[in-house]
Amino acid sequence: MFETIQWHPVFKAIHIIGFVSWFAALFYWVRIFIYHVEAQGKSEEEQKVLIPQFELMESRVYKVIANPAMILTLIGGIAMLINQPFWLKQGWMHAKLGLLIFLVGYHHYCLSIMKKLAKGETPMTANKLRMFNEVATLFLVAIVLLAVFKNFANFGLVFAILIVLGFLMNLGIKAYKKTRIKEEEAMKK
Repeated sequence: MFETIQWHPVFKAIHIIGFVSWFAALFYWVRIFIYHVEAQGKSEEEQKVLIPQFELMESRVYKVIANPAMILTLIGGIAMLINQPFWLKQGWMHAKLGLLIFLVGYHHYCLSIMKKLAKGETPMTANKLRMFNEVATLFLVAIVLLAVFKNFANFGLVFAILIVLGFLMNLGIKAYKKTRIKEEEAMKK
């Protein structure tokens, strides 16, 4: 039975399931940080309810989703590289592995944010966390495009798309902030 199994699709499926789950966790984890920081500006009574809840949610996302998903992604990716070692000689894979190193760094930086928030510190404003959350989006787009095109020569196109995407996300964040300020002012009237 095992002799007839094509292992590459199995490893690829594990890798895809892992990275989809990992990015979902990263997006949600930082979103919770945003709510946590905003809760620090609430009344003392609201803080007593909200902050412990956000700390619990942050911890669970980290322990139950983000870390296992990162490990699953790495296991699937390493297994594919063992199965297809010629990829290690290709430029697109070097770029993808470089981005992966930075993504693991992003993951661990999120952990440091969680630890600072647990100590009652505010490592970033809510708006800076919103921008920080979009860094994961840029990683996602770059890594997926590299994996799809598998051609480092096309990375110029990928890079241009990332710059435009980053610019548009920045505009969106600024527009959201303006809208939110207007809504808050309207609620105070």
